[in-house]
Amino acid sequence: MADLRTRLLAEALGTALLLAVVIGSGIMAERLAGGNVAIALQANTAATVGGLYVLIEVFGPTSGAYFNPAVSAVMVVQGELPLTDLVPYVIAQLVGAVLGAWLAHAMFDLSLIQFSTKLRSGPGQWMAEAVATAGLLLVILRAPQGKASAMVAAYIGAAYWFTASTSFANPAAAFGRMFSNGFAGIAPSSVPGFIAAECIGAIIGLALHRALQPRTVPSAQPSAMERSGD
Repeated sequence: MADLRTRLLAEALGTALLLAVVIGSGIMAERLAGGNVAIALQANTAATVGGLYVLIEVFGPTSGAYFNPAVSAVMVVQGELPLTDLVPYVIAQLVGAVLGAWLAHAMFDLSLIQFSTKLRSGPGQWMAEAVATAGLLLVILRAPQGKASAMVAAYIGAAYWFTASTSFANPAAAFGRMFSNGFAGIAPSSVPGFIAAECIGAIIGLALHRALQPRTVPSAQPSAMERSGD
């Protein structure tokens, strides 16, 4: 694994590009869809799926390509990431998320500093985020070797449509998207509920993964006669 400084750069850059993809494609989709929200969401979904797959492939070998504080925390529990690296990883992801929002705004000649007014709240939204995040962690933890990138991207693409929240599934994404008052935005007042639901979902995903692990059954001890060869 690369040194910590390099891994933090990868996490910040990867998260920034992910948010630029999500927010930028949302801006473009809203401009071109002619008011058809379904078409806009489809375009936003397609860009996110493609972008997420590529970013995981590019940055995975360097930092794990977590881009997500909830995933980073679970990887600490799983022993895949040192505990001492968790706070730096989370900071890098949050900073990257904000920079990604600003990058998207700059590319579309929008004001860099803005806050979303799109409220996303209520039990259904929170349940959707818990389900989306639990599923994401389950996919990450149980994907066959070499297939995680495609499976994670495909799952997020599906969850855009089967969850009421359009599947943020990522505290850093929720944090970054509150700095964009566009199609992909979320009002600051809605962010704490989303982050809480995502953390709960991550715990559920980890618990399900461990519950599904095959249980080892101790082999029966040979009898004295079997040991003697009689």
